[in-house]
Amino acid sequence: MASVDLLRYAGTWYEVARIPNFFQRKCTSDVSANYAPQPDGTITVTNRCRRADGEVDTVVGQARRPTVRGEPVADEGRLEVRFAPRWLAFIPAVWGDYWIISLDPQYTMSLVGTPDRQYLWLLSRYPTVGADVVDEWLAKAQALGFDTAHVVRAASPTDASD
Repeated sequence: MASVDLLRYAGTWYEVARIPNFFQRKCTSDVSANYAPQPDGTITVTNRCRRADGEVDTVVGQARRPTVRGEPVADEGRLEVRFAPRWLAFIPAVWGDYWIISLDPQYTMSLVGTPDRQYLWLLSRYPTVGADVVDEWLAKAQALGFDTAHVVRAASPTDASD
């Protein structure tokens, strides 16, 4: 697990690759996530993507550090995220694990996944990344137990100004 400075991690990250998942089934390109720390210690997460019809989908959620017996987990790389309405936040099932499992020292590449190895995202501060870099990071994910055989690589950005 990566040691993470969440203030330094804040900002926009572009999806470079992912294990396909249900909730991103309509996303065809220009996938990004913006992390904005809040005064209460939570993080506002704004995910965006372009659908096949050219429209942009945006969903806003919240991330927080998980707790054990009421105390926050010490590892800054372990987060829980929810995109369900705020009034459902008290239900544990609406929160999903979101673990920053590998991060380069410059905070330009990040490997995010879940402990059950079902979800994986390779994120970058840049909209495009060389295939050799993607291969290197996916090899790292595979070594950590993720099945990378069906990973979807990001399509080239169509309009970074959105």
